Amino acid sequence: MEGNLPQQQCHPVTTAIEKDDLVIPIIDFGPFLHGTPADKHEVAMSVVHAFKTSGFLYLSNHGVPPSVVSHVFGTSARFFARPQDQKDSLCWTTPQANRGYVKTGQEKLSTVEDVDDDVAAAAAESRSIPDLKETMEIGREGVEGLPNRWPEHLDAAGKEFKAVMLSFFEMCKALHTEVMRAIALGMHLPEHYFDPYVDAGDNNLRLLHYPAVDKRVFRHNPLQVRAGEHSDYGSITLLFQDGRGGLQVRSPRGTFVDATPIADTVVVNAGDLLARWSNDTIKSTRHRVVEPPKVVDEDEKDADEDGSGVYPDRYSIAYFCNPNNDQMIEAIPGTYGEDIRPLKYPGITAGDYLVQRLTATY
Repeated sequence: MEGNLPQQQCHPVTTAIEKDDLVIPIIDFGPFLHGTPADKHEVAMSVVHAFKTSGFLYLSNHGVPPSVVSHVFGTSARFFARPQDQKDSLCWTTPQANRGYVKTGQEKLSTVEDVDDDVAAAAAESRSIPDLKETMEIGREGVEGLPNRWPEHLDAAGKEFKAVMLSFFEMCKALHTEVMRAIALGMHLPEHYFDPYVDAGDNNLRLLHYPAVDKRVFRHNPLQVRAGEHSDYGSITLLFQDGRGGLQVRSPRGTFVDATPIADTVVVNAGDLLARWSNDTIKSTRHRVVEPPKVVDEDEKDADEDGSGVYPDRYSIAYFCNPNNDQMIEAIPGTYGEDIRPLKYPGITAGDYLVQRLTATY
């Protein structure tokens, strides 16, 4: 069952989700950022344990002020409320750039690997149904030939949008660096082991809007989702949720478990490249966004027995963290060897790996 969902946890770890052999903790990150070496080590071990078991955790006291997160959400909502032609003028172009606006139905995340024919057929059918979301992708600023697609030329709100998102990008970059330092300590490496791999900030800030949708859409089409089952591509993802819900994480039993929003926390999950980097000692766990859980709020109850009514808009903010594009990613020391496990993957540059994955997605 799901444990209590506190807004803040006691040092160092509490359980947020426990169901179907999936355990997702809440980890107080404050002692890592401001504590003693012993505090840092304790938090680091908790972070790596979560990544090795579920691949997911919640961080509280992570250093990004709630007021900032709230302002970014509001700025994002105002962007998505713009006329469609304005958003289309800022459209996403290439996997190499991975910047700009992505309209509903352009991206399909559902993927299946190493499954039988029946499951593959079901997945193919699922991929034919568009995800119910639109996004805005923001990359590292100042990369030659790969400009961000800002709305600053449209109006004053467009200029504010750019300033807000650039500031938030840097805050998330700093948190990414600290989480990687925790991973290093938790894997018995020097704390700053990953710093040269992530200092450029070749990351991606994704603003997501899941438009309001009639509840009967899900009732009449069981395969409809807001974002299909997938794993993330990079090292880690920082996910800021609103209160609507709908994120689900795949359990070891193959079921999907609700990752309930918890105020003032950030959900952090390991991605495919970190799993590869760790020689699969760290898990990159599949997840999806579906019909929100049933609610008890009188304003959102089903209008009648056939499930009519509307699910409100849902917003989230994902910061996809990656190694520097030019860094060669090879198995981390201590994750392979004769007495541990064989080396599973050849080296690849982070940029090449991410372009391969993005090319298959769009």
